[in-house]
This record gives sequence, C-alpha cells and structure tokens, in this order.
Amino acid sequence: MLSLLTLGSLGSAYAQVTPLPTAHKKRPTLAVNFIANDFRTAALARQKTLGSVLSDGSWSSPNQLAYGLGVQYLVGLSDHLDFSSNLQLSFPRYAVPGKPTFGLQDGGLTALDANIHLKLLSDKYRLVPYLSAGVGANLYKVYWGAYMPFGAGLQFALDKEAGVYAFSNFQYRLGVSDLAVNHFNYSIGIGGAIGSNKEPKIIPPPPPPPVDTDKDGIIDEQDKCPTVPGVAKYQGCPVPDTDKDGINDDNDKCPTVPGVAKYQGCPVPDTDKDGINDEEDKCPTVAGVAKYQGCPIPDTDGDGVNDENDKCPNEAGPASNNGCPEKAKQMQAKVDMAAKQIYFATGSSKLLPTSFTSLNTIVKLLQENTDLGLDIEGHTDNTGKAANNMKLSQARAEAVKAYIAKKGIDASRLTANGYGDTMPVADNKTNAGKAKNRRVELKLKQL
Repeated sequence: MLSLLTLGSLGSAYAQVTPLPTAHKKRPTLAVNFIANDFRTAALARQKTLGSVLSDGSWSSPNQLAYGLGVQYLVGLSDHLDFSSNLQLSFPRYAVPGKPTFGLQDGGLTALDANIHLKLLSDKYRLVPYLSAGVGANLYKVYWGAYMPFGAGLQFALDKEAGVYAFSNFQYRLGVSDLAVNHFNYSIGIGGAIGSNKEPKIIPPPPPPPVDTDKDGIIDEQDKCPTVPGVAKYQGCPVPDTDKDGINDDNDKCPTVPGVAKYQGCPVPDTDKDGINDEEDKCPTVAGVAKYQGCPIPDTDGDGVNDENDKCPNEAGPASNNGCPEKAKQMQAKVDMAAKQIYFATGSSKLLPTSFTSLNTIVKLLQENTDLGLDIEGHTDNTGKAANNMKLSQARAEAVKAYIAKKGIDASRLTANGYGDTMPVADNKTNAGKAKNRRVELKLKQL
C-alpha cells in the first residue's frame, strides 16, 4: 500500500514541478469496469511460451475466466500522461504459492493498483491508444501479494465536452512477492468527468498608460515625431530649422544655409572657410586658426604635423608617431637579425657566450637612441609540460633583460614577458619547426 501512495505522490509532484503541456489534460474522471482475470493462460505461457499458447489455441475459454467489477479514478498529469488508481473485486480459484487451494467461491480477490498511462495521442482525439505501467497489491483471504501491472489499452471519447469515455484495457500482472500469482487482467468500462469544467473568467488587464517615447510631454498617439522631442505648436515635432543652424526658419534670413544669430542666420563672410571671418583673418585666403589670427599653425619641418602637435618639430616624421621619425621601425630589421643570434643552454635560461656580440649590438643601439625602449619576448616549442615551458620562456626573457640592464640601459626602458609554447611560428611536429619556435623576439618601441 505504501508503494501505491508513493507512486501517486510522485505523479502529483511530477505534474507540479515539470512544465508539461496541458491544453488537453484529462479532468478528474471516475469509471466503472467489468473485469476478467485469466490465471490459466498465464500459467500455460510460463510452462510453454505465449506464442505456442496462441498458435495451438489453448488459451482460456470464457467459462475459465474469473469475472468481477472494478472502480477506476483517472486524472491527467499532462496532455500525454494520465494517472489512474484501480480497485477491483473478482472471485477466482486463486492458487496461493505454498498455501492450500480454495474453492471457487471460498473468497474474493481484491486488487488495488496505481498506474501511469502514456497516451500516444492527447484527449483532443476521439480514439486514444495508450501504454501503462504501475504497482499494485491484492488480498485473497488472509494472503497479501504484490504485483506490477504492465498493459495497453484504448480510450474512446463518447462526449468530449462532457468528458464521457469508454475504456478497454489489457494487463499482464507480474507477481513480485512470494504470495502473488502472475495472471492476465482484461477490462472494459465507461467513465465520466467529475467536477465542473467551467472556464475561469479572465479579467482583461487595464489599458497601458499613455506612452511618450521622446519625453516631450506629448503622448505618442498625438505626436507626429514620437522619437524626437518637439513642441505642441508643431504637433510634437521640433521647430523647423532647414539649415540646422539653431535659428528657426521664421527668423532665419538664410534658411537653407547655416549661419549665426549675429547675421540673422546667415554665415559670417569667410573666404577660406576656416571659421574666421575675413575682417579678422590675417590670412583670408588660406585656412588657419584663431590663435594665429586665421593663419595656419606653423609646420617647421614640413611633415604635415603642426608644431603644436609635433614632438619633433625640427625632424620630419609621420602623424602616427607624433611628427617624430619612426626610429623603431627603421631599426627593427637590425634588431630582428640580432635576436636570431641569441642562444641559451639546453633547457636553461643561461645565455651562451655566442649571444654576447648580438646583445652588445642591441645595447649600443639603445645607448644611441635614448627615446627608444625594448620589449623582450621569450618563446619555446611544445616539448614538455606547458607550465614548465611558460616558466622557462619567462626566465630566458628576464635573462636577456638583465644582461642589457647590466650594460647600463635603464631597466624602465625594458619589458620581459614569457609566452611558453602558446605562440608558435612554425609546425611543432618537425625538428626544424621546433627550432624556429625556440626563440627570443626583441621589439623596439618609441618612448
């Protein structure tokens, strides 16, 4: 009995927790069934096989079945899952294993079970096939038995609106306790929904408050420009300003040409279009700036970067380098060549003496160009563990930095970073590729 209650509780919890579809979920339904229990066919099937019983026609005849009545309660868990509980009473010659055999009328067999029905179609359809499984217990005289019912059935809707159904069901009840007997159970019945099917009255939500998208105090329904703040005079649109100079067309003497209020919306005369009117412009035909009274900012070295923005006003250089020559780019090729001549002891961060000549070249270059810095990057191939490679690459970069700093280069001009095997430049599957990946890269930078 505890198993039945547990299954029912699980079914209810499943329906509450799992968001299942419920558009056609079965209402609570009570049904009455005419049943027949078949012990003989099940016994023959165990002795032979069910196939041989069917083929030789030795299954039970109607007068060999035990008939009875049952009451069934069903409720939908979802569109395709129903829960059912069944109480049945029949009068078989029930042979309890290891107990005396009673006569046909010696006592009734009471069975109670709970099942889950997996419906292949929802109750939207008139004819619905289903599969079922569950747990149950029966009582014959003083003998209790536990069984598991497995079955299939058909549900036919006689009146879908009223919830009236006809049922037919076939089960095999597998005994799972010592005093239970395997048998077939057949049933047909009719049932109807209980309780009211009245749909809850839906109260429409209150209308949404008026929307004023542009927050100009005019609701969108009355606003011809709902996404742009405006004024009531123009039905929520901005005051017209054709030339977008901040002076509305009613007061603008040049409504199609941007101007200023001093000239009633017309532009200040400006021949060179530098924003300085000709009366105040010392270079009226050449665009300039107010600081130089309308003349261009001086560009002493003629590199296109004016002296105010040129960090090297007497040396030509690109704007991307603040007007200074790109020494770093010009000298990088020399640095790249030197970097290829840096060697370490195998598996170590110790610099080999063959590296000193190249490193001294780098030191001299930095001594002669104090406005340059150096980024030092250490790399390895993928031999060994990645963590060890990362540690080794950092140590080698630090070794190069220490050597250069020891030669008198301020350490603040130097950075050292190890990247292990994360940035290969060649295929690590070959020795040649691994050799290229074991490297130190030196990158000049403008300070």
